[in-house]
Amino acid sequence: MVTVYDIARQAGVSTATVSRVVHGSTLVRPETRQRVVDVIERLGFVPNGSAQGLSMRRKDIIGLVALERGADEIDIERSSQLYVDEIVHAVEGVLRGTEISLLLSFGPRGESFQRRIQTLSGKVDGLLMAEDVLPAGQLAALAKRVPLVLIAGAADAAGLDAVTVDNAAGVRAAVTHLAAVHGYRRLCFLGGPGDSPDANQRLAAFGAAVRAAQGCSAEPAVHGDFSEASGSAAARVLLARGAEPDAVVCANDQMAIGLMREFKRSGVDVPGRVAVTGFDDIYPARLTDPPLTTVSQPLRELGIKAARRLLDRIGAATMPPVAEVLPTLPPVAEVLPTHLVVRGSCGCRAAREG
Repeated sequence: MVTVYDIARQAGVSTATVSRVVHGSTLVRPETRQRVVDVIERLGFVPNGSAQGLSMRRKDIIGLVALERGADEIDIERSSQLYVDEIVHAVEGVLRGTEISLLLSFGPRGESFQRRIQTLSGKVDGLLMAEDVLPAGQLAALAKRVPLVLIAGAADAAGLDAVTVDNAAGVRAAVTHLAAVHGYRRLCFLGGPGDSPDANQRLAAFGAAVRAAQGCSAEPAVHGDFSEASGSAAARVLLARGAEPDAVVCANDQMAIGLMREFKRSGVDVPGRVAVTGFDDIYPARLTDPPLTTVSQPLRELGIKAARRLLDRIGAATMPPVAEVLPTLPPVAEVLPTHLVVRGSCGCRAAREG
């Protein structure tokens, strides 16, 4: 019996590509489609009827789920959605020109949002999860019912696809720059929410980097919820201590922006009195006064790679006949690099990348 393996091998493509051609997907380039069709015709391949029926039930919708932090209503002043906005644009770019739509779902961590995700999973062909919204056990169970790819968050979740960034290297680069280039010695970390794996990884990396930097000490950390408003609140906490640190390393850009704004209101010069760095490199980071030195993570690449991986997994899930021919598509955890973008908030005169 001719299988999809035979077709893929002779056409020089992946089995997922064969599935897309069989099911009429618009994601395959015309020349690739024709090559696969030629092999199918030459070998006399006949798609499995039950799988064809499954493809007819496709919704042509994928969902993207993310936590809503910092406010009951999303607004640029208080929420932390700018990071997700970059990813959404990237995913939409992958879907552009196809018949697949993107459905967004935001909500606060809790049982109500978890139930909404479970309901959503029955209405889409696959899910992208922009944060660690569900406990590991629920994530694994959900992935058995619907194709699922994690974006950031739980990169170490067993058996799940994930596209993440190197948080440790990014924070280490920021601390090293502050200590080695500027000679700052008293450093403080503005961390994110305790339920965020990214925030926890960045906090741990900060502690390790400060210990490795000769002559540096870590001031007691302050914490926010990734929103701009919580960055402003953190600045007030630091000011109330009576002795500001030399520099504050922030777990994301929006908190750094709020921190700098509150410092400015209180007459604290950045970077003359306190230097500040962020993490993400969202667009507003270059518009602050002074422009924000930050760790740039490839947000668009995160969205693109995660969307493509999800489409591959959706294609594999409908490949004929699944149980007899196709083994489980192996999970892939990919870690993307970060790099430091040096602007004015750390004390450098000219912007540069390092």
